Amino acid sequence: MIKLLIRLARFLQFHNSFFWVLIIFSIVSSSCNKFDGDVTVPAFLQIDTVFFATDVALQGENSHEISDVWVYVDDQQMGVFELPAKFPLLFNGKHRLEIRPGIKLNGISSTRSPYPLMKPIVIDDFEFFPDSVQKLNSLTFKYYSNVTFAWIESFENNNLTIQETQSSDTVIKLTSPANNPEAYLSSTSSYSGQINLTAEKPYYNAWSFYSYALPGLESPVLLEMDFKTDNYVTVGLFVHTEGGYKPVPLVVLNHSDEWNHIYINFTPTVGLNPFAIDFKVFFEAGLENGKAKSNIYFDNVKLIYRDNN
Repeated sequence: MIKLLIRLARFLQFHNSFFWVLIIFSIVSSSCNKFDGDVTVPAFLQIDTVFFATDVALQGENSHEISDVWVYVDDQQMGVFELPAKFPLLFNGKHRLEIRPGIKLNGISSTRSPYPLMKPIVIDDFEFFPDSVQKLNSLTFKYYSNVTFAWIESFENNNLTIQETQSSDTVIKLTSPANNPEAYLSSTSSYSGQINLTAEKPYYNAWSFYSYALPGLESPVLLEMDFKTDNYVTVGLFVHTEGGYKPVPLVVLNHSDEWNHIYINFTPTVGLNPFAIDFKVFFEAGLENGKAKSNIYFDNVKLIYRDNN
């Protein structure tokens, strides 16, 4: 068993899997509990990439940033693996395999989590073959059927659902012309939202046109969006109480030359305000010192939740 542990540790260390000590512990615990030492040669699973499918008309674009897979066998967690992944599991024969999509909450690597709004992929009778590599490269995740899409802004027409405040110097507008290379482009997306900051108009401040009643307690609430920016942007919630609206900044979008997808966790803020009347999403940006202008792009904004109450 010691030789096997050393072998597994070396493998995981050189194949970009994190939490490898936890993984080895899980494997050893699982093998000791289930197989009484009978299984000594691991089966390897390989997942190079995963897919995400949506009903675009109801659920918006299928853009995503699934960075990891959380793997469970017979309801026991085996580990968390960064994609692309190849990892050993000490199982033989048929077992229940569950794979959950993993994300970086708020875009932070240290806050990796299974995404609570996407269904896991479950194979009840997955057959493990020791001393072999089994490739799982057609995994397609979907939202749970009970996910509510409170707000979707896809920027495909001029009826925008983002409203500037009186203090904003500039407005968000559609990229032009259609299929501008700066926009987020796909088979269903030809435009994006664009904000231009200049020395004459250096400040942008806006919020969602509508207010939203959001569930608290154990119900996950997140804002998904794609962005590209050369200027820092603050995203947060306005909490509406009898005393008015209180801003709660949550995430600062970092500079990015490429389109990024981010999952912003609104759950704690909503849960800490159980008596709020409703909420609005807000965006704020000021031209950074030393710059003559900046360009900020948004697309595929989704305020979504899964009511578990």
